[in-house]
Amino acid sequence: MKKIKIKSSVLENLLKQIAKIKKLPWILAEHAFLTFLFFLFLVLILGGFIFYKYSILVEKKEPEILGKTFQFEEKTYQEILKEWQEREEKFEMASEKEYSNPFQEIKKEEQELETEG
Repeated sequence: MKKIKIKSSVLENLLKQIAKIKKLPWILAEHAFLTFLFFLFLVLILGGFIFYKYSILVEKKEPEILGKTFQFEEKTYQEILKEWQEREEKFEMASEKEYSNPFQEIKKEEQELETEG
């Protein structure tokens, strides 16, 4: 395993940079009004750019017309309709089917116990 040697000057510069970064929130808090104004103008500029891109440019730019037109696929539509009809029939059959009472056997056993007892 290789040992990485770091020059002390590089390490000192790195520590100084980290110390400056740690002071940044305090500096911003001390100048809260200026920080607020900076972020407000930044948001206004970004918002204006996004508004220009997605609202004003869209109105100026003409939409591209594709040469190929949309074609309705009747075969696929009929397959989907058939599948839906099959599902509907299964659903209706399920409502007509009568299910056995799972507690019916318990009642029979209770009746047998009562008649014996």
